[in-house]
Amino acid sequence: MLSDLLDEGFVQLGVEADDWEDAVRTSTRPLLDAGKIAPSYVEDIISGVKDLGPYIVIAPHVALPHARPECGALEPAVGVVTLREPVEFGSANDPVRYLFPLSATDDDGHLGALQSLVEILSDADFFAQLDRAKTPAKVVELVKAKEGRL
Repeated sequence: MLSDLLDEGFVQLGVEADDWEDAVRTSTRPLLDAGKIAPSYVEDIISGVKDLGPYIVIAPHVALPHARPECGALEPAVGVVTLREPVEFGSANDPVRYLFPLSATDDDGHLGALQSLVEILSDADFFAQLDRAKTPAKVVELVKAKEGRL
């Protein structure tokens, strides 16, 4: 489940980002600092978007920064990031305000987390509640509640 991979230290609220690349780098920083991903993982995300387009923008206003496991995913993890001002990725789903950086160490290991994320993102009230959350602890609590784990 998503909440199994989420730690308060991976939640950032009201982040300032100059552009999509800055948003990706900022969103992945806690995972990098915690040893969940290698620097090469972040670089692969950036180069992937530059080479393939904004494939990480998965829904209106939502990006899922991730790369292939062999590019530097060291331990499974996910973060939650809200931007103070949305940024453009060049996607039909722009502007992006929410990022969920993901580290998956194998191709199948993140499927449960992605399924939980899809369910949460389809909840009409989730983003309003996320916007009202004032602390990382409240975000983790929100995700657990949406997964039915509270």
